[in-house]
Amino acid sequence: MEDLIMKKFFAITTIMLSLALSACNNYMDINYDPNSPSEDAINTDILFPAAEMNLAGSYGDFLRICGGYYAQHYSQTFGTSNYIDYSRFIMSATRSRGSYAQLNARVLNTLKSVRTKSVASGDYATNLAATALWAYTYQILVDCYGELPYTEAFSGNPTPKYDNGADIYAGVIKELEEALEQPLNSQTCTNFLFPSRDVAEWEQFANAVLLKLYMRESGAVDVQAKLDALVAEGNFPESDVAYTNWTNEAGHMSPFYAEEFATNWGSNQQNVIGNIAIIRTMQQHDALGEITYTDGRLEKFFAPNAAGNYTGGVSGTNFSTAEGDPKSATYWNRPVASYNMPVYIITRSEIEFFLAEYYAKKNNAAQAKAHYEEAVRQSFASAKAEGADAAIAQFPYEQANYKKAIGLAKWIALAGTNNFEAWCEMRRLGYPTFGSVDGSQLFSESRHTYTPDAYVPGTLYTPIQVNGNLGNNTVLQRFPYAESSSTRNSNAPKQDETVYKTPVFWAGK
Repeated sequence: MEDLIMKKFFAITTIMLSLALSACNNYMDINYDPNSPSEDAINTDILFPAAEMNLAGSYGDFLRICGGYYAQHYSQTFGTSNYIDYSRFIMSATRSRGSYAQLNARVLNTLKSVRTKSVASGDYATNLAATALWAYTYQILVDCYGELPYTEAFSGNPTPKYDNGADIYAGVIKELEEALEQPLNSQTCTNFLFPSRDVAEWEQFANAVLLKLYMRESGAVDVQAKLDALVAEGNFPESDVAYTNWTNEAGHMSPFYAEEFATNWGSNQQNVIGNIAIIRTMQQHDALGEITYTDGRLEKFFAPNAAGNYTGGVSGTNFSTAEGDPKSATYWNRPVASYNMPVYIITRSEIEFFLAEYYAKKNNAAQAKAHYEEAVRQSFASAKAEGADAAIAQFPYEQANYKKAIGLAKWIALAGTNNFEAWCEMRRLGYPTFGSVDGSQLFSESRHTYTPDAYVPGTLYTPIQVNGNLGNNTVLQRFPYAESSSTRNSNAPKQDETVYKTPVFWAGK
């Protein structure tokens, strides 16, 4: 019976997911309440899976791709230009409008309905589940834009005020803390993330969301007492939390695969390849060009090229004018992807990295080291790869520079699971840092020369033709407000060319 129910929900949400995948081509104004009268008759067992699939659609595709380019996990393949602006650390108000609207109108607004209905019926377990995803989605949006409507959102006000990111974090944290304090029954509504509907799993996930929110704001807000209590409780997910309910059918595939790889769904333009930064960090060479270290996760994250080698692309170019370089995408390394690849919401590895940082800040080097090494091992376990001990030896924990150790190891681990979070954590921890080599020294568009040996493992580099409003040796700090948010809203704060280098409230803290 449960399988039949889930198939029914898949059929209902297929249209919504397809909208998520094509959202960049659709203008959606979310400055009004999109509820329809008929929604009152729809129960939470229908609404909740719809919200989940729309979250997976944007988070697992658009934000994965953007995050991959901004974290220099991804580069642009030969002869295509769809995402060349991302590789130059550019984001426009138009580019993100569809996903912004998707996350607001089809995720947050739907979750608001679920929360309202569940509280009215006394179903506090479902309210907890919806509030956990509500907080998680607002975290995504704050981490992208810095400010957005929150206190006046979905109220029917066509021009809601923009709240600052710190206040939104505080608001959703309070909502989630309160949801955890309510008397909970044993099961939530039907959902995709935890099909067993066991409220204990949602409690663990809610705690993981709080851990991430606390840690992300910890440099800007005093949350030490809350962190102490949460870590002492230790009630976190025992395995990766991810959407895995994909099938090999058009409209039911994992969204990144559908967009970049599927021949019967999406564009199949094959834009994304591995960046020299992540490729040459995970496979290092000596002065003679001989391989000295290969991370066991490399082949799980990126496929070798036609010759069986790993060759990373350079941010800011698509090699289309390179007369002396290979004329085929087969020279580069595509991400490993499949129709049923998970959309990771939070992994055990991320949780362990946060715990390592928590103990590092308390100067408990032994506990920090233990959690750091467990984070690396959990990353290898998720990838089903061998060689965790070798990676720990290659990138050992250092208490004296814990941000660098954790930042670099987390950047590598997230390259195959959650590229968006890698971009966020780079901005917060400050690592990896920029090296002394820039993109033009790795590839010359005038001389058509490719010089991968110039790259220094574990560093970032300024892209070729980098965003002129950002400048050199700086990663993109935030998105400009989405057109679907600000165009018709007179309360939208004014932004100028400095937006690209204006940190969100927790960045660099």
